[in-house]
Amino acid sequence: MHQRALNVALTAVTGSCLAGMMVAGVAAASDGSAPKQTTLEAEAPAAAKHSTPKKAEKVEKKSESRSSAKKSDKDSKAILSGRTTASYFWDDGSGVNGDTGAPAGGTPMQKGLFASPSWPLHTKVKVTYKGRSVVGFIGDRGPGAPSHNGVMLDLDTYTFRYLLDGEKPSSKYEAGTGEGHISGVRYEVLKWGSGPGTKGAPEPL
Repeated sequence: MHQRALNVALTAVTGSCLAGMMVAGVAAASDGSAPKQTTLEAEAPAAAKHSTPKKAEKVEKKSESRSSAKKSDKDSKAILSGRTTASYFWDDGSGVNGDTGAPAGGTPMQKGLFASPSWPLHTKVKVTYKGRSVVGFIGDRGPGAPSHNGVMLDLDTYTFRYLLDGEKPSSKYEAGTGEGHISGVRYEVLKWGSGPGTKGAPEPL
């Protein structure tokens, strides 16, 4: 009789403890103290949030690169290009160094005025040597006899000296280096002029 009563008491106590533990677990879960489970659906928006700006940035940079490339190609497009030996001159009607008078193109002598034995006057030309470039125009005829030996451009003194070493001439009549010619000058015809002359490869005077 005493044993049966003891068993009943133990059963009641155990049940109460289990019930208490379950209640405590439910309470812990409801107050946020239990660890949260992260699902793939929850992580996906966060990942997308971080990856979208990078993708947009790449697309924007790619677009800018294409735009720059198109602009560069447009700016550097040449009708005719090649290499020649160039000399220098400065004809302003002063008679210095065999000056023959004002330039044939009708434009006063100036920086960026070149002479060609055959190209149309006022043709726009870019000359380059050792990474240095100058854009000028054909404003006179020349050189004379040297053109038969492959000297197909006469550059103003300032352009000649700048291409040679990046410096300025000692005067507009003298380059100041002792050099009278530059071999391997690259020329690019950017636009043919409307004046008299012949389009195409340069021809001796």
